Amino acid sequence: MKDTVMNNEHPQARKHSKIRSSLKTFAFVLAAISLSACGISVDGEKYLDAGPDLSLFGFFEGDVRGWGIVQDRDGNLLQRFEVDIVGSVSGNQLTLDETFRYSFGEGPKTRVWTITEQAPGIYEGAAGDIEGPAKGQTYSNAFYWTYKMDIPVDSGTYRVKFHDWMWAFDGQTVMNRSYIKKFGITWAEVTLFMQKQ
Repeated sequence: MKDTVMNNEHPQARKHSKIRSSLKTFAFVLAAISLSACGISVDGEKYLDAGPDLSLFGFFEGDVRGWGIVQDRDGNLLQRFEVDIVGSVSGNQLTLDETFRYSFGEGPKTRVWTITEQAPGIYEGAAGDIEGPAKGQTYSNAFYWTYKMDIPVDSGTYRVKFHDWMWAFDGQTVMNRSYIKKFGITWAEVTLFMQKQ
């Protein structure tokens, strides 16, 4: 009689154990996805007291040269490039004429940005290969810039979101870090150093 009771309870206990195990696995996967989706999150408020101030129009007016790389999420090199930027300011509008040269990988050869200061420290921009308006905000030493772009993949395109952060080293040098995201997950990163010529 005792053996019968134990045999009847054992499959039920095993079933509950499997359910608990499945729930733990699901919770782990959910947590992993949540962490991946968060990716990089930079708080611009931390740079309000940092110096030197980054003057977006002041830095980009005239000639600027940049050197950059693009890496996938595993750190593999996808592109290595140089960019020459000619900036002109008219009132509250900055135009950036960019020309790219690649020593590794391929990408767009040119891009023209039109950036308008909507209010002090608040910017909106447009370019031919950018979907919708780009949005930006300065945080004293830093500038945050976000926009969507269609990237060619095989025979089609893949829409991704760029999250750009720029920091001024001084009045002549700016570093840019871009996080390229899809579904909230960072798939690639751009590191770019720019110097006023």
